[in-house]
Amino acid sequence: MDTFGLKIIASDRVFYEGRCEKLTIPAPDGQKGILPNHENMVIAVNVGDASLKLPGQENWVDVAVGAGFAEVVNNRVILLVDTAERPSEIDARRAEEAKERAEEQLRQKQSIQEYYMSQASLARAMNRLRVSTEGKRWNL
Repeated sequence: MDTFGLKIIASDRVFYEGRCEKLTIPAPDGQKGILPNHENMVIAVNVGDASLKLPGQENWVDVAVGAGFAEVVNNRVILLVDTAERPSEIDARRAEEAKERAEEQLRQKQSIQEYYMSQASLARAMNRLRVSTEGKRWNL
């Protein structure tokens, strides 16, 4: 099967660099799929679950990603995100605590900016919990 070059860069490291058969990323208007020889474009990435189908592997690999951008040019994809974590790297206890803190902050009276920051924190925590649970279920 055809492949394309993929590089996932998080704020703290290069998460993945290699070939990929298929990629789905969370975008503002839903999941976007990228296949080999995809049209050139730039896509905004939301906090969510990205999935990779790597050559020679039967299962998809789930990755919890933060907000960022994806650039598709000449059969190469660069995914630049705040965070990227495998299910095995996620500390579910810490994610649960972050979720509870964000929920408590949302119950407090706060400025519009603080409200949006709390919403973003809650979205990240819930995504990390979901990916860590599903990843364990699929033994990734």
